[in-house]
Amino acid sequence: MKGLVKVAQSTDVRIVVVAILYYVSAQLGLWLSFPVSKAAPLWPPAGIALALIILTGYRTWPAVTIGSLVANSLVFLNLNLNFSLELVSSLVVIAIGNTIEALFGYYLILKFIRTKNPFLKTIHVFIFLLVALVMCLIGSGVGSIGLVINGIIAQNDFLGSMSTWWISNVVSILIITPFVISWSNEFKFKWNTHAAVEWGVFISALLVIILILNFNPISETIQRSLPFLIVPFLLWLGFRFNLQITASGILLVSFLAIFFTIKNQGPFILEAEESSLLLLQIFIGIISISSIIIYATVHERTVAQRAMVEFNENLETKVKERTKELHEEIQMRKKTEEKIKVSNRKLRKANVELDNFVYSVSHDLRAPIASVLGLVNLAKQEEDIEMMRKYLSMVAQSAEQQDNFIKDILDLSRNSRLEVDHEEISFECMINEIFDQLKYSSKDSNVIKEIEIDQNQIFKSDQKRLKVVFNNLISNAIRYSNGQNPHIKISVSVDDTTAKVLINDNGVGIAKKHLKNVFKMFYRATEDNAGSGLGLYIVKETVEKLRGNIMLDSEENKGTTVSLEIPNLN
Repeated sequence: MKGLVKVAQSTDVRIVVVAILYYVSAQLGLWLSFPVSKAAPLWPPAGIALALIILTGYRTWPAVTIGSLVANSLVFLNLNLNFSLELVSSLVVIAIGNTIEALFGYYLILKFIRTKNPFLKTIHVFIFLLVALVMCLIGSGVGSIGLVINGIIAQNDFLGSMSTWWISNVVSILIITPFVISWSNEFKFKWNTHAAVEWGVFISALLVIILILNFNPISETIQRSLPFLIVPFLLWLGFRFNLQITASGILLVSFLAIFFTIKNQGPFILEAEESSLLLLQIFIGIISISSIIIYATVHERTVAQRAMVEFNENLETKVKERTKELHEEIQMRKKTEEKIKVSNRKLRKANVELDNFVYSVSHDLRAPIASVLGLVNLAKQEEDIEMMRKYLSMVAQSAEQQDNFIKDILDLSRNSRLEVDHEEISFECMINEIFDQLKYSSKDSNVIKEIEIDQNQIFKSDQKRLKVVFNNLISNAIRYSNGQNPHIKISVSVDDTTAKVLINDNGVGIAKKHLKNVFKMFYRATEDNAGSGLGLYIVKETVEKLRGNIMLDSEENKGTTVSLEIPNLN
């Protein structure tokens, strides 16, 4: 609330200040008007209104309306008109036209120039000139219509009134608006000998021209040519100095020209006062826009040259920096290539070792198979049914153990060789499928399972590897039951980044002394069965291949809990 109050107060102050400036500029316009027709060569409030709207924004538009009402009341008083309902109505229409004129000009500047200082680029100056010509049609047109409707002027005088009004507003905008906008910025001027000499030449030229104007014996031709003499000096201001000095020089020359003309002196005096007014306005408009165009052109060139100098100064440094970066990049690439070569050598070696490992283990498995064949032959010769069943049971047990061993070796080989796939995973389907495959693993007991799956979004990982992990962990939970029905609890929680899995059983558990070694290759925590010692090792290697983590906690004769964190490869 306090912030809103401060904004309102600030806006109110701005409106008051703008209204006062509008009123003061109107007084100046009346002071510079012609003595007979009371016509003003320029109407400063038009330039003041546009400049202040540009600087303060749309919110100060009431100040333009208020200032216009007061200022034009002074104009009507200056014309010795008596106030009436028609006159007040005309004042309101004129104020509306002046307000719309300023707001429309501001809108056009924001739309086509898009900066609050339209005098820094040549193209912007030309656009500003076009904006001034267009926007002033609104103020002069609406105001003249109001005068005609209320009978202040005759209908036949509409075009004359509108054209005079339009030119006066345009000239004011071309002179007053650049001056106000330029001086709204901080004044920056480097004083030196050259600047002093140039200023001295400009002031001296003005003084000489003023003296010549007061010197009667000169010819009319020389007197008419005096305006052309001042043009090079104004262009010189735009060429050599900043916008503040250029706009000030334009304003000074314009006021001097108006002052001498209304005193019936100088080169702009013609037989008809209207002709003198028009000639004076054309001169003021041309010197203003020409000088500002010169300034904008020089400013653009200066900015470009400064940027070029800075670019040239930094170019060598940038080249050195880039050369250094390229050198470092080359060195880094060489190191990377060396690392890749070393990694490739290690990979080839690992592949060879793995091939040899698989081959050796597979070869060694043939010996137990030979024993199995021998047991089969003994069973064939045995007539005792019970002994035959015993032989067959021994054969089946050996075959199953060897089959599991070979599967473990193949899982280990595949995990190290194959790339990780990105497949959509349904944990519920996968876990139920594994339980279905293992439902005959516990022949003498029933498996009790509790499965809780919290998966509401897509989870992607390698399905084959996940099956290996879950198959090993679930089969271990079933295999190492503690003389009772296996009770396996599985909970899965999936979010955008991770799947967290807990697998808990009521099995025999693992003694604490074995926990730190259970993930080692061929390590067996118990000799009660003929396991390969590869199961948990394969689980750990597979989980790490999936960039996950595994933790195992177990208590002897109570059960084991395995915690998994598998990243989502989505």
